[in-house]
Amino acid sequence: MIRGQGRRKSPRNTTLILDWLHIIIGVLVVAMAVIAFIDPENNMILFPVIFFLTAVLNTVNGVYRYRQSGRDKKKKALAIGLLTIAVFLLAMTVISGFSIWR
Repeated sequence: MIRGQGRRKSPRNTTLILDWLHIIIGVLVVAMAVIAFIDPENNMILFPVIFFLTAVLNTVNGVYRYRQSGRDKKKKALAIGLLTIAVFLLAMTVISGFSIWR
């Protein structure tokens, strides 16, 4: 291996990791949402966690799509849209966390 060259992940491995991340975070979000809506008063702490996990998922999707977009402006716009939603969800995490712990 030439010095300075790191080992790069193949697109297939990256896609597989992204798929597993979707599955794991999706299952966690659905489970927490069900638990939170069954008894919202005792499980209010789950709402900021749900917002945070969805923000993480949108951030990962946005970064992945941005890197894959190349020169395609529409794909870059979609990626930036996902990152904008992630920022909004992070703001919702902070707001809901602040309102619960205040």
